[in-house]
Amino acid sequence: MGSPSKLLQQWQKLAPKVGGRWLFSRLLGRMARYSGSISPHVLELEAGRAVVTMYDRPAVRNHLHSVHAIALMNLGEIATGLAVLASLGDNRRGIVTNLAMEYTKKARGTMTATCVFEQPPADFEGPFNVRAELCDEAGDIVAIAMAEWTIGFLPK
Repeated sequence: MGSPSKLLQQWQKLAPKVGGRWLFSRLLGRMARYSGSISPHVLELEAGRAVVTMYDRPAVRNHLHSVHAIALMNLGEIATGLAVLASLGDNRRGIVTNLAMEYTKKARGTMTATCVFEQPPADFEGPFNVRAELCDEAGDIVAIAMAEWTIGFLPK
């Protein structure tokens, strides 16, 4: 998928097609292999907004029969990362430099992470904080991911 703007371009190209969201999600999982381990499914993506789901299955569960804390953290990072990266131009890059999670309820069932924020100015460089709310099928918040993404310009 390459640069941040190509990420958004690929989404815009694939998402409207039958199976396009699934294919985009699979490509994302192959590009970021560890993130792919939770099999995220991207539902919405635009600059400053991402909605991503993760299905509850044995591979993401813990010994308490709920979704594992780190699987939730991974989902939160994916949602914040997609929203941030989709807002950057070709000459920019972003890397997560801090990630924290607040767990509010035992997580069971399909999880949906939503990240929405106002984009920083086009010339912004430095740390940028965003958050994603992770909700269960009933719409209850089970966790809140707080991510610091350091944004900068690519070297010339």
